[in-house]
Amino acid sequence: MAVSCLIVDDSDHFRCAARALLEREGIAVVGMASASDEALRQIGDSRPDVALVDIDLGEENGFDVARRLARVPSEGRPRIIMISTHAEKDFTDMITASPAVAFLSKSALSGAAIRDILRKARDEGDLGPT
Repeated sequence: MAVSCLIVDDSDHFRCAARALLEREGIAVVGMASASDEALRQIGDSRPDVALVDIDLGEENGFDVARRLARVPSEGRPRIIMISTHAEKDFTDMITASPAVAFLSKSALSGAAIRDILRKARDEGDLGPT
């Protein structure tokens, strides 16, 4: 069964490019959002396995959005992967303190990378935020 994904990013261009890439690589993109309220609605409607959340969402902080998504009831809560064009080392402490299971650079985004992160989280017993 394909992994289902929600993309939360304030860039229309990135959302569309990421959707095309991920769908070619077997990830079902079930929603796209540019802000937390829209992301929460999409999660309620589509129940994705994973949410890719941009760290810099323009007017919103991606870490705040991740915390809001982590409060979704457990049966509908996606695993959260923080994404950014910036280096992971710039946000290490914030990523560690967040409900995200991992960080993925936008330049390294791929279906295989998402599946590897989810597999590693499952193997390590990280079933997502609580």
